[in-house]
Amino acid sequence: MTRPTPETLAHNVRRARNAVETTGDNDHTRAAATPAPVVHPAQVSGAGSLVRSLEALGVDVVFGIPGGAILPAYDPLYDSTVRHILVRHEQGAGHAATGYAQATGRVGVCIATSGPGATNLVTPIADAYMDSVPLVAITGQVARPAIGTDAFQEADIQGITLPITKHNFLVQNAGEIPRILAEAFHLASTGRPGPVLVDIPKDVLQAETTFAWPPTLDLPGYRPTMHPHGKQIREAARLMTTARRPVLYVGGGVLKADATEGLRRLAEMTGIPVVTTLMALGAFPDSHRQHLGMPGMHGTVAAVYGLQKADLIVALGARFDDRVTGKLDSFAPDATVVHADIDPAEIGKNRHADVPIVGDARYVIDELLAAVTAERAAGRVADLGDWWTQLDDLRERYPLGYEEPSDGTLSPQYVIKRLGEIAGPDAIYVAGVGQHQMWASQFISYEKPQTWLNSGGLGTMGYAVPAAMGAKVGMPDTVVWAIDGDGCFQMTNQELATCALEGIPVKIAVINNGNLGMVRQWQTLFYGERYSNTDLGTHKHRIPDFVKLAEALGCVGMRCETAEDVDKTIEAAMSINDAPVVIDFVVGKDAMVWPMVAAGTSNDEIMFARGVRPTFDEDDI
Repeated sequence: MTRPTPETLAHNVRRARNAVETTGDNDHTRAAATPAPVVHPAQVSGAGSLVRSLEALGVDVVFGIPGGAILPAYDPLYDSTVRHILVRHEQGAGHAATGYAQATGRVGVCIATSGPGATNLVTPIADAYMDSVPLVAITGQVARPAIGTDAFQEADIQGITLPITKHNFLVQNAGEIPRILAEAFHLASTGRPGPVLVDIPKDVLQAETTFAWPPTLDLPGYRPTMHPHGKQIREAARLMTTARRPVLYVGGGVLKADATEGLRRLAEMTGIPVVTTLMALGAFPDSHRQHLGMPGMHGTVAAVYGLQKADLIVALGARFDDRVTGKLDSFAPDATVVHADIDPAEIGKNRHADVPIVGDARYVIDELLAAVTAERAAGRVADLGDWWTQLDDLRERYPLGYEEPSDGTLSPQYVIKRLGEIAGPDAIYVAGVGQHQMWASQFISYEKPQTWLNSGGLGTMGYAVPAAMGAKVGMPDTVVWAIDGDGCFQMTNQELATCALEGIPVKIAVINNGNLGMVRQWQTLFYGERYSNTDLGTHKHRIPDFVKLAEALGCVGMRCETAEDVDKTIEAAMSINDAPVVIDFVVGKDAMVWPMVAAGTSNDEIMFARGVRPTFDEDDI
């Protein structure tokens, strides 16, 4: 499958950028050269200006629900080229827009009315903020004279979302709408991507105004640094060619920057081991010999050990998250750190950076390639033979695996592994949050970028179904599987009605262990097996019956309870392309995610399995 690049997909943003050329010191950013569409002035309502702005920005789809304050926008939307997908809950609109953005590289757009409609977007906005997803949320607001009076369905959504948006706007007059929309898309998609909220009072939507395009953007001080400083790049290259135990620590920023090809060239040129975070799976092929796997709480032993014992960590678009570092003051005690990120606020925030590099990951990697080439031409080449001997030994002794349930129940790891093997590396996999998310990250091989979508930073239960819907809308010719838990699935499965009615044939694998699985695992390990409020009743009482629920929502429902039926059930789902499919995989309740670094402990204390600590040579320790 050939995936469109962000350059070809982001024409909507480029049209907005075209209205202004933004330059900063050292040519930090420059507007794209694609001509913007010119629209001669026309008299419209504020709502008409909003819809025409979306059209001019190249938006092809929005996800939303109408309501009183936003209703004026829905009248011109009726005649628009922009497709509106009517979701069943505003949270679904936000996650769908996020899934669309993650799968395509374009800005996702969601719409809600004021008050509870807007506040229902808070969770997906926070989710997009944590995972740096380009999202524009458009909300209605009560009329300007009513703001501050506790009017019906009034909520200060601008104030509420201030800590979880890259920027937000309260539109004060209809004439500002084209400029603010263009600025919102520019902010959401440039620099470190993130969500932007545009709140529009109802009387502004109803007011008469003049629409013209392109607008002139006014963003004083917003100049993301794209190109890194040459001196820092040269120092990083020197360290990379002299270190004895280096690791490339790759985060989601590499995917956002479309830097995966450069990353592969850099890894192969240097021979340095690569670890990819939960948000970066697919940035470097899982099958590549240099890939150690995912680091962190449920990462591979080799990846966790590699970071912990490194003498050099080159962090690219990663943020030293607590799930990766474990107990921070014990993390990688002997490592010199090169930290490259487009967001200067991330550098040194959690771990001191010996070589800080501010810049877009694509430019950073390209310039590192040139600098490392120069170092190698001067005869400086690192000898990593002993390092690879240690790492290969660990990979051989502690591979990812699982034990079959002793009670004869279906293994969830087996289900997910076979799903990945049957659907293949071209499919898009979307996970909820919990045990099934970790198993999906471990037992599916991710060979290509933008094939793994999940809620990493916020850990949002209910993310998978609507995000899969958005991904399928954005990539209609690609198979999209949501791997969800029985707990997560019950939070947002109403969006399957949307999928059925809108012709969005997603496929849902519910890993039904009858419990809030990850919480139960922690209760098993840390709370003396006191299972307080984690039994969902989906096993004992079959409430709900997921097959009947799927059918009620207009989907094809299936159930699988034995290993012998796994392949034929998945293949049956793969053969259905004209309706959403839900499979209820009834699995054992006692399976756990391993390896594991318990929260708040050092990565040195990683457990390979329950009661099994990896053993290392004394020289390695």
